[in-house]
Amino acid sequence: MTDRKLIIRFQQLTEVPDSVWNHIHLEFLCLSDNRLTAIPETIGRLTNLRALDIAHNALTSIPDAIGTLPHLTDYLYLADNQLTAFPDSVTRLERLRYLGITDNRITELPESIARMKALVELRAYNDGMTKLPEAIGALPNLRELHLSNNALTCLPAATGNLAELRILDLRNNRIAAIPESIGRLRNLLYLDLRANAFTSLPDSLGDLQNLQKLDLRWTHLDVVPACIAVLRSQGCVVLQ
Repeated sequence: MTDRKLIIRFQQLTEVPDSVWNHIHLEFLCLSDNRLTAIPETIGRLTNLRALDIAHNALTSIPDAIGTLPHLTDYLYLADNQLTAFPDSVTRLERLRYLGITDNRITELPESIARMKALVELRAYNDGMTKLPEAIGALPNLRELHLSNNALTCLPAATGNLAELRILDLRNNRIAAIPESIGRLRNLLYLDLRANAFTSLPDSLGDLQNLQKLDLRWTHLDVVPACIAVLRSQGCVVLQ
C-alpha cells in the first residue's frame, strides 16, 4: 500500500476492516473479489478518493456517502454484486466518467441518471434490464454504452441525442424496433444489434457516415433495407 492506493482482493472478507477508513489520503481503493455484504457510511471519510472498485462481492446496496465523495471522478466498479436497483447515491456523482454495474439484477436505469453529465462509459450488461429511460439521452459526453445480454424490448427516441457516442452494444436483447433517431449518432463507430427481435431497420441508419461496423447476425429482416448498401458503400463492414 502507498498513502494514496490500497488494494485488498481475494481475502474472503465479509466486512471492511475499520482501519481502512483512517486512510483519508487514499485516491484509489480496491476491495473487489471478497465476500462483502455491505460498505459502511464511514467511506464518506475518504474525500480524496478518485477511483473505487468494490466489484465481485455480495453487496445488496450502496451507501449514501458514496454520492458525497467530491473527487470520485475516474471510475466506480460495482459489477457482479447483488444489486436489485440502481443506487440513487451514484446518480449524485456528477463528475464520474466510468461506471460499471454489470452482472447485477438492476432491471432499469432511473431518470435521475441525467445528473451524470460527465459519464464517458457505461457498462450495464447481464442485468436483466427491461427498459431505458428517456434520460439516457441527457448524457452529452457518453462515448460507450454497453447493454448486451439484457431484456430490453425498445430504445427510447432520446438515444439519438447521444452525440458523442462511439460504441453502442445492444447484443442479445429483445428489441422489436430501432428508432429513426439512431441516425443522429453521427460519431458512432460500432453498432452491435445481434440477436434481437426487429424485422426492419430505419432508413436513417444510412446517415451514420462514420460507422465502421454494423453487426446484424442472428436477426431476421423481412427485406434487406437500402441503408445497408449505403453503409457498405461508405466502407462500413456489415455482418448478417
